[in-house]
Amino acid sequence: MKSNKDFRLERNAAGQLVMVDADGTVHEGVVPLRAFPISAPDDGVSLLGEDGHELLWVERLSGLPDEMRALIEAELAQREFMPEITRIKQVSSFATPSKWQVATDRGDTELLLKAEDHIRRLTGSTLLITDGYGVSFLIRDLDALDGHSRRLLDRFL
Repeated sequence: MKSNKDFRLERNAAGQLVMVDADGTVHEGVVPLRAFPISAPDDGVSLLGEDGHELLWVERLSGLPDEMRALIEAELAQREFMPEITRIKQVSSFATPSKWQVATDRGDTELLLKAEDHIRRLTGSTLLITDGYGVSFLIRDLDALDGHSRRLLDRFL
């Protein structure tokens, strides 16, 4: 990895990330992408150019200067909309498709589960649920769910 002194990050007038590398080459429209957004969000971030090719690999976000890290984290937050389900209030049916009323860390919402295989186990206690509109919802820890939520979810697992 290049050292933090080998590049600069800023925003242009259009709000896009701009990276200036060690050679002075300006790359506009830079997009950060986490290698492991759920299991290791601070480790391994690739800065991609407009063509999708990697311009720079950042081993650890915490190793960057505060201003640079804030720019990357703000850009990632816009791209990584993944509400975390904290409670399953009710489901319309135990057959799919079904509508789920859920509480998330971003407020209450409704999701459409089109098929049971849209619930994927990432680890022993972490699930990723993709609703019928393409929004991904995270259940970080099954054991942290209340009993009612767990009973509803168990019908689909």
